[in-house]
Amino acid sequence: MLCLIVCGAAGASCPPGTTTKLALQILKQVEWKVTDDNARQALALALLDCLASPDPELRDGVAFDAIAHWARAKALTPATLQTIRTTLLPRLLPDADSNGFAQPFAALTLAEVARADRVQPFLSDAERAELVRVATTYVTTVADYRGFDASEGWRHGVAHGADLLLQLSLNLALDRAQLDAILAAVASQVMPASGHFYVYGEGERLMAPVFYIGRRGALSGAEWSQWFARLVARRPTAARPTQASLAANHDLAAFLLPLYASLRESGTPEMQAQMLPGVTAAIKALD
Repeated sequence: MLCLIVCGAAGASCPPGTTTKLALQILKQVEWKVTDDNARQALALALLDCLASPDPELRDGVAFDAIAHWARAKALTPATLQTIRTTLLPRLLPDADSNGFAQPFAALTLAEVARADRVQPFLSDAERAELVRVATTYVTTVADYRGFDASEGWRHGVAHGADLLLQLSLNLALDRAQLDAILAAVASQVMPASGHFYVYGEGERLMAPVFYIGRRGALSGAEWSQWFARLVARRPTAARPTQASLAANHDLAAFLLPLYASLRESGTPEMQAQMLPGVTAAIKALD
């Protein structure tokens, strides 16, 4: 099995080269144990093509699972992580994949790259800034709001993009301007202009980077109150309920209520003093 995996790693396909789906599933059962370091690095890169596969088991259950496992175990070299970054960044461009799989899973995998850099820095300031730029642009421009499909699995672009923003927001190397860019990207998707109702937990995922930016103490209480007031002001206004206004209220509540609960349960006294007035005022403004 390992021979199949190693020999197939050079091919640009999914499963890569002569590797089989069954061989990869067996490798998953042994918790991705590949003792040969070169083989592990090669397989991680070969699996990048599977992140756009229409097969949810290859895409999510194999490719992402393997790369995330190795990244969190510090089993991928900085060179491999860099190659993953440079390979996946272009996939965040609009229309990179008409099936809608490549972009969300590129974002989710880049979240693991961002996490690895946060835990043990390997990106330059310029490379990290590029990642922030591309990530915030991706989240701002997501227009595919499909979530889960029983046969096709997850797409979940907004949530996966929010996961990438979360990992970036936790990195103390980011400056205030980069944190503001993350907050702007989040705000752009809290209430989609399309009038889409979030039903797959997107609000909770979007609130996470906001919560952790709040924990950093980078914004004052007045700045947070202004940010939440501007967010509420984005809601469409109508004399009578419309699909757009109902969706906006639904999605805004799905963002604000988990944030309020997180602040109450896990926030520090400083965070609560800075953020709760703005969050509470925004909740009270809900129809």
